[in-house]
Amino acid sequence: MDPNSAHMTPDEFRRRGRQVVDWIADYYERIERFPVLSRAKPGEIRAMLPPDPPETGEEFDTVLADLDRVILPGITHWQAPGFFAYFPANASGPSILGELLSAGLGVQGMLWSTSPACTELETHLMDWLVGMLGLPERFRSDRSGGGVIQDTASSAALCALHTAREGARAAGRDGPLVAYASTQAHSSIEKGIRIAGIGEESLRLVEVDDRLALRADALAEAVAEDRRAGRVPFFVCATVGTTSSHAIDPLAAIGPICRREDLWLHVDAAMAGTAALCPELRWILEGCEHADSFCFNPHKWMFTNFDCDCFWVADRKSLIDALSILPEYLRNKATESGAVIDYRDWHVPLGRRFRALKLWFVIRHYGVEGLRREVRENVRIAQELAGKIEEDPRFELVVPPPLNLVCFRLIGDDAANQRLLDTLNESGEMFLTATRLDDRLVLRMSIGGTNTRAVHVERAWERIVAEAAKIA
Repeated sequence: MDPNSAHMTPDEFRRRGRQVVDWIADYYERIERFPVLSRAKPGEIRAMLPPDPPETGEEFDTVLADLDRVILPGITHWQAPGFFAYFPANASGPSILGELLSAGLGVQGMLWSTSPACTELETHLMDWLVGMLGLPERFRSDRSGGGVIQDTASSAALCALHTAREGARAAGRDGPLVAYASTQAHSSIEKGIRIAGIGEESLRLVEVDDRLALRADALAEAVAEDRRAGRVPFFVCATVGTTSSHAIDPLAAIGPICRREDLWLHVDAAMAGTAALCPELRWILEGCEHADSFCFNPHKWMFTNFDCDCFWVADRKSLIDALSILPEYLRNKATESGAVIDYRDWHVPLGRRFRALKLWFVIRHYGVEGLRREVRENVRIAQELAGKIEEDPRFELVVPPPLNLVCFRLIGDDAANQRLLDTLNESGEMFLTATRLDDRLVLRMSIGGTNTRAVHVERAWERIVAEAAKIA
């Protein structure tokens, strides 16, 4: 090796790599000692950093020590068993190791030819997942469709919107375009509309029922009204597991409307889709056979670290036609043969990481039955908590939880619920977030962390009850 080079030698990398793995393992062993929600004040982390970068390289031990001194105080511990906020962004041992190997290989998998294994493993895993989730067979790569790993469900929605728009224009459907989603749909739909240049005024938010799911009859009425006004309905996003309440839009009722009206149906199952691993929970996808595209995030509930969104289309040609640009510098024999998939044509970025490797590690480590066992236990714990809330006269279960998100509130005004939420989060034992349902502040408790067990939820409920007694 060049003695004047600043690069790590393989031997030094081996030694330092062991230190990093040990640090991560130690972190998980002590994770419950940290306050779940970071207590750092704005600017506090930057104040601990030097104003200028080092002119000469520093010792690795010094850098590693600053993880504890500088970084950890500014970390909200998403992997802590008391993290019940938002939806989880899970990690797991096999996923972390798969990510490490992906980083080590340093693959840029934009074309099949730039690393055939990167493409073919991904295609194969996406076909595996069609069977694992009970998705329509037409999403498989050996049928008319196929799947690709995106970064997030937001990117999947953008690709679906863009493809649907291009299809509508190619079919000669001229006029102001209109897309539809429920009032509870994720903000990524509105953002996708903006980015695609369609304009947020073209998004219709459809009324929901008493379970906060999209009303199919209201959708049909909105489409008919827009057609009468000379507008061009072209896209519907149905959500399986909304962020606020985990509402399940009725695909079996929405799907036939989309087929009759020639609307692209995109199904966003970012969080809840993992539940379909369990045959008894696949009712959440009834009607999915009508979908033109579908996505879910293994990085939420399937123990695969961020980022990893699985996105399928029933007709891959429409997606590729909408996104493909082939400059001369990307031409190669494999592409021109038509015998390979070039995933650069399946999403917005040209470059792409080897995300399939960590997902492969997770599926092989847990096995399908192991993944099902974890999902079933999370759902069981959440349903048990919901029962306790219903039995306690001081609390209200706002909506029956279909899966593992429990939405509840203290009987009283919003101010009392805000005080309860703030007190719980300041305790350091847990982190919850809130939403508004029927114009009331509602506490959300999402149970799906890799490290969360029944004992952690029981302990959290005891603390919730104790703090509520002080407020009452």
